[in-house]
Amino acid sequence: MSKLDYCFSNDYMVLRPDRAGPLELLHLLFSPKVGRNRAVDCFTSTEVRSFRRRLAIFLNLLLQILLLALAGPLAALGAAVELLLNLVDNVLHGRMEYPDRSSPTYRSVTGLIDRRVDLDRSIKPSDSRFDAALCVMASKLAYENEAFIRNVVTIHWQMEFVRFYNCWNEFQNAYTAQAFVFRDKPVDADVIVVAFRGTRPFDAARWCADLDPSWYKIPRLGRAHAAYTHALGAQRNIGWPKWVEHIKGKPQKVYAYYTIRDALKELLEANRKARLLVTGHGSGGALAVLFPAILAYHKEKALLDRLAGVYTFGQPRVGDAMLGMFVERNLDRPKKRHFRFTYGNDSLPGLPNESSAVHFLHFGLGLHFDKSYKLKVVREIPGEEETPWSLLGSVMSRVNSAWELGRGVYLGYRWGAYFREGWLLLLLRALAVALPGLPFHRVQDYANAVVLGGYVIPKDN
Repeated sequence: MSKLDYCFSNDYMVLRPDRAGPLELLHLLFSPKVGRNRAVDCFTSTEVRSFRRRLAIFLNLLLQILLLALAGPLAALGAAVELLLNLVDNVLHGRMEYPDRSSPTYRSVTGLIDRRVDLDRSIKPSDSRFDAALCVMASKLAYENEAFIRNVVTIHWQMEFVRFYNCWNEFQNAYTAQAFVFRDKPVDADVIVVAFRGTRPFDAARWCADLDPSWYKIPRLGRAHAAYTHALGAQRNIGWPKWVEHIKGKPQKVYAYYTIRDALKELLEANRKARLLVTGHGSGGALAVLFPAILAYHKEKALLDRLAGVYTFGQPRVGDAMLGMFVERNLDRPKKRHFRFTYGNDSLPGLPNESSAVHFLHFGLGLHFDKSYKLKVVREIPGEEETPWSLLGSVMSRVNSAWELGRGVYLGYRWGAYFREGWLLLLLRALAVALPGLPFHRVQDYANAVVLGGYVIPKDN
């Protein structure tokens, strides 16, 4: 890929693990002239004089190289584990059949960890928590195949499934966005929801994206995370034009931002009372907050006026202070509409951990649930939330994991079958006790917290 592919940005730094050899890695350690390094795409005059920052880039490249080398074996292992777990699940539930990956009964690993598909019926549409409760379940459902999603939306939720999107990107080694859209009623709908899929456990390409500190500085918008920019359909050389021209006679490519934007325009035009919700868990949350940011960038006022909320769960950082101010100016005035939920010691919201806080930080209304599912409003100061490893920290991690394991057993008895945790989830909680610091990106805890938290979201500034 030529550096001309980035000319839509007036400043950028994109790491290229595919071009990182021993010479490029050594050059990073001993020379501040990163603009002359093949493993870093940026202006040739760019220098990074801080050894600590160059070391962070060096280590990030090494980790990405390792993950990309393991991508094939990890994908194969993930497919085998998922198939085996579905086979065991079929047997345990009396279905003596070989699992079909495209069937409405085939579950992802996320779906097997937390088997719940029904909405909590105690939270009515008039409840202030309804939007968050609907969004967290939609974010969880986004990990499944299209047939499973359609079945849950239409039969369990009694709503209308609109479409599943498996999108395209223009950049090498970039993952594609996946999302689905549904509405509560086929006619005169009250709510329309877009849910973006997050990072699956064995998807090394997504892991690389979540870890990658690459960025583009886009005029009027600020620095945006490169991988999420790619996933939403940024174009080579031209970035995010307001419209995409398709070449006559060639298949039309499904770019996430443009395709979903145009579909929402039609849906909202046909459903005049409907409000719009956008959501996602993990990297899906990153796409969920960038999507309305691009709508604002293109001055899509008709869509933004109908946007009732962006609910993200365990969302990683997506941009710098300028992007944060742009999003807050367009989404959080006069009322809050960007709600960023975090839970416990979930590690993904701390990524990417680029050492320069100028590049990546959180914005929006931070709503943090502790291990007792109690909510507090937080405003992160970049860098202050990071603590070095210590023996005490390792001990506390084990104590917290043991507490969560006990809570997982207790919840079902205290609150009923809806909160009863299965053998696979309890096994993972036990592993977290044995292996402190085990990455455990808890979609089920977000679902529990939203229902059990007993909170009121502050929406006024």
